[in-house]
Amino acid sequence: MKKIETTEPKILWKLKCKLGEGTLWVNEHNSIYFVDIKKKKFFSLDIKKNKKKVFSVNKEIGFLAHVKGFIFILGLQGELRIQNIKTKKIIKSIFIEKNLRLNRINDGKTDPEGNLWFGTMDNLERKIEKGSLYKLDKKLIITQVDTNYKITNGPAFIDQSNFYHTDSAKKIIYKIKNLKTEKTEEIKLDGLFIAIGHDPATQLFKDQLEMDKEGYLITKPDSTETNIPGVYAAGDVKDKTFRQAVTAAGMGCMAALEAEKHLSHN
Repeated sequence: MKKIETTEPKILWKLKCKLGEGTLWVNEHNSIYFVDIKKKKFFSLDIKKNKKKVFSVNKEIGFLAHVKGFIFILGLQGELRIQNIKTKKIIKSIFIEKNLRLNRINDGKTDPEGNLWFGTMDNLERKIEKGSLYKLDKKLIITQVDTNYKITNGPAFIDQSNFYHTDSAKKIIYKIKNLKTEKTEEIKLDGLFIAIGHDPATQLFKDQLEMDKEGYLITKPDSTETNIPGVYAAGDVKDKTFRQAVTAAGMGCMAALEAEKHLSHN
């Protein structure tokens, strides 16, 4: 394996950031930009002139994305703000996750096609999966791409079609394919297994079995028993964490044993 040569890191600017992130190189400014999320500031450092600038905003800021000139997209708490940072003129505000007041935008990058990909997370960093991955296209249309993140980070683009995205708290790296066209291709197969999204297929049991606000069936602790005696839930209808065939099979065995015990006593 070829040895990777690196240089020794050196301090260019002692800022004592609380939570520094989101480095962005803007070639036309000869500058690197980055943010301090908790101090509600972002910074620019002109590498050639060693010129330093500090900008303040009124919300926690997770990232900057360069559009053109001095126009940037600021990833703020609950808001994507398109702003001229030189004149401070706000061109447009796009609000997101209005129902999740404790969420904030954490990280974002622009892909080679000009689409902005960014993630959200619980600002208190509780052990809950309230974060999502979003895409903002060049027409300023937002699409929720994926859900159930704890702490989103990235993305890092491989090429025009693929990038990596992470959930730092879960210690997981996701490889995501960005489909650019609607072209279809026929592939001959002997068999096929399809998993579609993360929505549990539980609407059939609405108003009958107890479920949470996301539609997952609620069972008793360390059991597959639902709120109705003799009815048991296993697999993806109750498991919002793993959602794997092997864990579903294990829960299926638990449900079968509990059902057998119920039948033998009734």
